[in-house]
Amino acid sequence: MQKNTPPRSTIRLTRRGRLALVATGAVVAGTAVAVPLLSPEQTEKEAPRKPATLVIPEGWRAGQIYQAVDKALALPAGTTRKALPKAALKLPEDAEGNPEGYLFPATYPLDKKPTPEALLASMVDTANKKFNRAPIAAGAQRNAMNVYQAVTIASLVQAEAATKADMGKVARVVFNRLERGMPLQMDSTINYALNRSTVRTTERDIRIESPYNSYQRMGLPPTPIDNPGEEAMRAAIAPTPGDWLYFVTVKPGDTRFTANFQEHQRNVAEFNRNQRSPAAKASG
Repeated sequence: MQKNTPPRSTIRLTRRGRLALVATGAVVAGTAVAVPLLSPEQTEKEAPRKPATLVIPEGWRAGQIYQAVDKALALPAGTTRKALPKAALKLPEDAEGNPEGYLFPATYPLDKKPTPEALLASMVDTANKKFNRAPIAAGAQRNAMNVYQAVTIASLVQAEAATKADMGKVARVVFNRLERGMPLQMDSTINYALNRSTVRTTERDIRIESPYNSYQRMGLPPTPIDNPGEEAMRAAIAPTPGDWLYFVTVKPGDTRFTANFQEHQRNVAEFNRNQRSPAAKASG
């Protein structure tokens, strides 16, 4: 696949500058506390209190959500994933049965003995209510795309933006590259293909054979790469005006956007120096 950008050695198009949240436990009452285990002080008659709600954070992948549901409902690992065919999820045709992007991040009640199928259906129903109403649907149409494409862009924004303030700019980079026929070259898609979360992408990584390899393939990835929240969706349909083609989070709180490749190279060099510093290694 021909690239429309200069050759890349250690050049990174994007970098969040912080690891994505990776968690497999159910998030309870807004915390990352998994379903509690019996403590030594508890007797055999004492059962652990089950969580009343399941909180799905913005940006979680479907795989993380399946594991969280298993934990919350005290089910064997893999139960929720296996329940997908029975859930009869109301997904758009473009999704081809894959709920990635439509498991809406929110707080879901766990009363009345919920099943995995019911929880997944509730997440998808919530997504459809959010995405198909006028602001999102009209915004997608205004940008010459359908809602599923808008959700896909929002998932990139959710994964790549270091702060909420950067979301509109990240969305603009996506649009600018698509309009110029440039590959997106986003590390978040490589992370998705490799089922990982990291701030570093190697030359070997960008040679992987995957439809999610946005260094080798043009256009959007075939599906969303996570489940975006409302702010990322708003950024996807109303990106910040600008001519940016590159961005890199040089250090936490310092994301630099530019249309100039040479300037981007200098920013990436600074990012690499920061990653090699003792402080970065200690925090990493």
